[in-house]
Amino acid sequence: MHHTTPFPIKLLSIAIISTFSINQHVYAEEIVSEKIITAPIVVTATRVEQNSFDLPVAIDVVESKDIQNGQLQMTLSESLIRVPGITAQNRNNQAQDPQISTRGFGSRSSFGVRGVRVYVDGIPLTMPDGQGQPGVVDLSAIKSIEVMRGPFSALYGNSSGGVIQMLTKDAPKTNEVGGTVMFGSYGTKRQILETTGTAEQIEYMLNVSNFETDGYRDHNSGKKQQATAKFKINITDDTKLTTLVNWFEQEAQDPLGLTREVAFSKPESAGVGAIDSNTRVYRSHTQVGFNLEHRINTNNGISLMSYVGTRENEQYLALPSQAPVNANGRASEISRDFWGVDLRWDNNGEILHRPYNISMGFTYGKMNDDRTDTNADFGTKRTTNIPNNTNFGLNRREQNISYNFDQYIQGKLSLSNNLDIHAGARHTKVNLEVKDDFITGTSANGDNSGKVEYQKTTPVIGTIWKVNPQLNLYANFGKGFETPTFIESAFASSAANSTPNLALRPSESKNYELGAKAFLNDNTQAKLTLFKVTTDDEIVTLDNISGRVSYTNANKTNRTGMEFSIDSQLDNNISLYAAYTLLNAKFDSDFTNNLGRTILSGNRIPGTYRSQLYGEIAWKYIPLGFSTALEGRHNSKVYVDDINSDVAPSYTIFNVRAGFEQQLGQWSINEYLRIENMFDKDYIGGVRINDGNSRFFEPGTDRNYLLGLSAKYKFN
Repeated sequence: MHHTTPFPIKLLSIAIISTFSINQHVYAEEIVSEKIITAPIVVTATRVEQNSFDLPVAIDVVESKDIQNGQLQMTLSESLIRVPGITAQNRNNQAQDPQISTRGFGSRSSFGVRGVRVYVDGIPLTMPDGQGQPGVVDLSAIKSIEVMRGPFSALYGNSSGGVIQMLTKDAPKTNEVGGTVMFGSYGTKRQILETTGTAEQIEYMLNVSNFETDGYRDHNSGKKQQATAKFKINITDDTKLTTLVNWFEQEAQDPLGLTREVAFSKPESAGVGAIDSNTRVYRSHTQVGFNLEHRINTNNGISLMSYVGTRENEQYLALPSQAPVNANGRASEISRDFWGVDLRWDNNGEILHRPYNISMGFTYGKMNDDRTDTNADFGTKRTTNIPNNTNFGLNRREQNISYNFDQYIQGKLSLSNNLDIHAGARHTKVNLEVKDDFITGTSANGDNSGKVEYQKTTPVIGTIWKVNPQLNLYANFGKGFETPTFIESAFASSAANSTPNLALRPSESKNYELGAKAFLNDNTQAKLTLFKVTTDDEIVTLDNISGRVSYTNANKTNRTGMEFSIDSQLDNNISLYAAYTLLNAKFDSDFTNNLGRTILSGNRIPGTYRSQLYGEIAWKYIPLGFSTALEGRHNSKVYVDDINSDVAPSYTIFNVRAGFEQQLGQWSINEYLRIENMFDKDYIGGVRINDGNSRFFEPGTDRNYLLGLSAKYKFN
């Protein structure tokens, strides 16, 4: 049995908050000047700070107010639903990461995030094999999230879909301390404590949090403790060292998926086998990253980033009733060590009196997983033999070793005052190796050791035409490369004695993109992107039975679509925001998979929504410090398997949030209320692709609420 590290933050939070009087209001002078919309500065697209409006890249920034205001701040799906081109489905299941995909890449993922690379402050949360774990970072410590889609994502390595980078809060000049308490439906509780400031030459931020919930469904409880520490040391005016520490520990039950009938008749119930097998997960993760930045002169700079960490993951999975040796579950355990480094040189200047900038570097990463797979009886690992049976319970014991070594170059040249060329290339090498330690000499458990290497150079080029100060047009082309992860290479089939699937091929894609960015007036900005992606050897789910997921390669797939967003600040402190995504993701050739199923050309790629719409109208009444917003979200139907035999129906839900803010001397106090699914709509929040038991559906929550109170004190 695992025990979480004691976290006495609940009592501390309550002690801080109880010193405030929430019935006091401070009336501020009404601000009559309108907010002028500006494009945010981003670093993800080019690795150096640049105005996003002047880049030939589909990139959006989610600001801190959209991450934290009226939000639980537990999963990225809360914030990313407002980004066009992104699908971020909350499974309402703490045992599984949210389903995050971009332009259909990553939609196949059953565990973690694939097809999309995830970073925090430039430090990868995606392992060398391409599997990402965004839950490492506490969103209450994040100031913004940059989301990049399209061809330029290939410059970050073996991902085809996009890049998500979370940026932690910067320390203020004066010291601050604050706390937050939240209460919500299903026994949900969350407490956060934070202190931040500057001491001599060191900027610091310390954040700790605790989360508990009983969950909407049966067998759905979870708890998680997290800590984030950031220290920025200004060694000299030209040299800075930033250290980032992330830690979490989590326990959560897994209610599994449901059949269509049960999902709509008893959506709160647990799936077959969840309770008998006590399906659940225990995770712990510690990661430390360092970023040393040195400005050599006005034209040159270097940065050295390194990171190291450990991860423990113990997951109990259910087995079908016909499982061998009467086991009713499995315990899958991974003990991971990982580390990596990135060295980059940045240069800028002029060529023939035209400005340019260029970045080049290399990155290396390695992970080593000690992995076991053991039969389990009613949620307990089997340690003794069953009479008259030779299976002692152990199915697998091996090392999974992966490393990547990449070199990249990226730059921009201004051909004229209104025409820029951006280009780059990355050479990626990824190695996967299995060292089998479970060799019994039988045909079922022979030596399954093996290794495979993938290599590819992915170029990208784009141009942006600055038609006038209010309108930019751009076009891009690039090649993408996505290797299988160790999760995808784990099983060649769903059979209990399956060997590793090291014959799985990487997918390769060609990406085309056209876009426009425009300021329609001083207070309205709009963005439009058209894209087309053709892929060979798309990695798709073959079978998914009780947590044993196998993958195969399809022949060809095709994605075409459109992304549109508009952001407007109206009179009387009213703001409007809308984001729309149209995606036509289909198989582009017939193929028959290993199970004999024929997938027809024209079938939709499962897990991809043809249309998604997010809209928000917000209003502030400044004299009372009051703000409120109505959110609406629509998703079209989504197919659940490659043969398109079943669908999760379309849905539209609405949420509302409201809050007050007071300034009492050096105290800032906020109270807020959020109501999700306010019209109590039945809908499917996530799907399990190609589930072999037809338990495809994970229901969304019914009407629920979240109540929060936060306070912050600024020292003189």
